[in-house]
Amino acid sequence: MNDGKKFGFTTTILHSDRQKPIEHGSLHKPIHTAVAYGYRDARELADVFQGKKPGYRYGRQGNPTVTALEEKITRMEEGVSTLCFATGMAAVGALMQGLLRAGDHVVSSAFLFGNTNSLWQTVDLQGMPVSFVDATDVGNVERALKPTTRMVFVETIANPRTQVADLARLGALCRERGILYVVDNTITSPYLFCPKKVGASLVVNALTKAIGGHGNALGGSLTDTGLFDWSHYPNIAESYKRFAPAQWGMAQLRAKALRDFGGALGPEAAHHLAVGSETMALRIERESSTALALASMLSADARVAAVYYPGLPTHPQHAIAKQLFRAYGGLLSFELKEGFDCFDYLNRLKIAIPASNLGDTRTLVIPVAHTIYHEMGQARRASMGIAESLIRVSVGIEDTADLLDDFKQALND
Repeated sequence: MNDGKKFGFTTTILHSDRQKPIEHGSLHKPIHTAVAYGYRDARELADVFQGKKPGYRYGRQGNPTVTALEEKITRMEEGVSTLCFATGMAAVGALMQGLLRAGDHVVSSAFLFGNTNSLWQTVDLQGMPVSFVDATDVGNVERALKPTTRMVFVETIANPRTQVADLARLGALCRERGILYVVDNTITSPYLFCPKKVGASLVVNALTKAIGGHGNALGGSLTDTGLFDWSHYPNIAESYKRFAPAQWGMAQLRAKALRDFGGALGPEAAHHLAVGSETMALRIERESSTALALASMLSADARVAAVYYPGLPTHPQHAIAKQLFRAYGGLLSFELKEGFDCFDYLNRLKIAIPASNLGDTRTLVIPVAHTIYHEMGQARRASMGIAESLIRVSVGIEDTADLLDDFKQALND
């Protein structure tokens, strides 16, 4: 695979490790558990610390197994470099820790994963105001911009109500204004969508979800697409300007958000995530086709009040999703008609498991308002369109007919 030919998505991931020599001819990058790295020449150690030579210093700042995963993700996202973190939330938190200063302004989609919403509220309280807007319309974002706006943050498909941000127009707006455009690609995954193609500056992935895919390892990542001009970003410290300008952002993130804040990904988790990623395309194809079939079945049932899935023609952003995404993913949500108790319904399911994760091989369901969005309160939930009866479904890889039968029989109370 070294002849310069461009291979397909899965072929590239499968053979990513072999682009560099691997110890003993192993097909996977081995798990390196060492925390510290020794050098025969103390001057070489100093050169590594000063960034004059490549190398490893301490496990919190880098690890060969984690590096191999970072290189895989960089290829997936068609980026220039990637940093991995202990969790997806650590990756989102790195944006604040590494790139923002007091007084900076952030514009964020109002339709967010609950913990991301909570984090941005904390950021706001710490002197970096955050404006939450409906990002399905680029005009709402444009009206919220200020001279101090440093970042626009959106999710591709919102969790759990599946709103799709106006991704391409937002990219054009941020490029025109010189603003960092951060796209959380977790729900779509790098297989279904490449945020670089709509002008994203940085791409977030919660590796726990579609990329790892088996519910056995936590992880998160930030990928630099190479599109943002860091030489014009005012928050880069002088100490990181010794690198080429294209490297400034990631150099500062590695130091300020990874080294200093300490949310490092461990090698065992990195190995699980790397191996899981090899079947991502196969899993997501199955999950997407089953999710569309399930959403279609539920939307046709008179006992269901509403179904939210971008693959349905009735979805408000179906046209955008159809244009941008390879398929529509495995996340959907729905509301039952009045008189149906969501807890009783979930308890009648025989295959789907009440649990809070996404992107697992098993189908997972959760009553949203009473669990992962309970803390934000009813008023905030209502502003996000989250009904008290909303059920979120993360579709797995079970046989499609079995899942459809399960969700249908549970409607028979």
